[in-house]
Amino acid sequence: MTPASGTSATVGQAPHTAIIWTGAYTPDGGGRAEGIGALRANGDGSLEWLGTAVEAQSPSFVAVHPTLPVVYAVAEQRRMIQAYRHVGDHTLEPLGAPWPAGEATCHVAADPQGRFVTATCWGDGQVLLYELDADGGITERFAASPSVDPHSAHSPAELRQSRAHTSLMLQDGRVMTTDLGHDTLRIWTYKPGTGLVPDHEVVLPFGSGPRHLALHPGGNVFVVSEYSIEVFVVRPEAGTFELVFRGPATLGGARDGDSAAEICLGPGSAFAYAGVRGSNRISVLKVVGSGSELLPVQDLDSGGDWPRHHLVRGPWLHVAHERSDNVATFALGTGLPGPVVHNVKTPSPTSLVPNG
Repeated sequence: MTPASGTSATVGQAPHTAIIWTGAYTPDGGGRAEGIGALRANGDGSLEWLGTAVEAQSPSFVAVHPTLPVVYAVAEQRRMIQAYRHVGDHTLEPLGAPWPAGEATCHVAADPQGRFVTATCWGDGQVLLYELDADGGITERFAASPSVDPHSAHSPAELRQSRAHTSLMLQDGRVMTTDLGHDTLRIWTYKPGTGLVPDHEVVLPFGSGPRHLALHPGGNVFVVSEYSIEVFVVRPEAGTFELVFRGPATLGGARDGDSAAEICLGPGSAFAYAGVRGSNRISVLKVVGSGSELLPVQDLDSGGDWPRHHLVRGPWLHVAHERSDNVATFALGTGLPGPVVHNVKTPSPTSLVPNG
């Protein structure tokens, strides 16, 4: 079937119309949504709420199969992951039965070759891989080896909980995951029939809390830390990633009650954008040194309360606000966002993922 993603777009331009799936919290997670939502994104940057694509329990993050009309979502409070088939303009239906995951499963990502999806679990630190069949359905589940805290000497009397948070598919086919609790980036190799095999890890400063990742076209990975409100750059050298940069995530510094959320790249990879909950800011960071440094140049009001996730779509930046039930849209222009140009009401949005 033809996915409802509209016409194709040239680089730097948004498609004329597109569907954006919204992850969300339902009442079991303290939210007001009914399941996975759908937004219609128009060429002028405006978004239109189309309604609930399928009822689901706290599908806080979703991912899309690279070639098939299949969407994957976590059920964060129910310790599950579910595949859905795209059956209409903005309608989904379950594809197979749900599969068990871990405690507070908060993120899912799809392999660019369509071989598997990964899920990460904030509650118990599990990193899981689910193999897929030719139709995009889940066939097998594999649990990766648990994390060991490299900073255990800092707090020998208290064991820190591993908290896996996100996965990133790397250019060479490997997978990188963050562990908020152990301050590590873990790099894995996929082995069919086995799952994720440990490759190596990068240890970040104690208490930083690496949360989300963005891949620079040159191969470097940008990291935003939830606890310390910083950005890091790790660079691949002879197959092993190494830390090459550490700096503040915002121009104005962290404030009491702040926690960083998402980081993503802008058009042409000249800027990156980091979201900070609490003070409700979007930080604009200039990418310099061919992706080896991130320098904050602007802080702006995010346009709502608790910016959980954001998405760059062509010349537009869409910011999902979990607590104020809205998605605010900024025009990027030269990369520095101006004021909010569009706003749409959306129940408890926690992620924005384009359909294809």
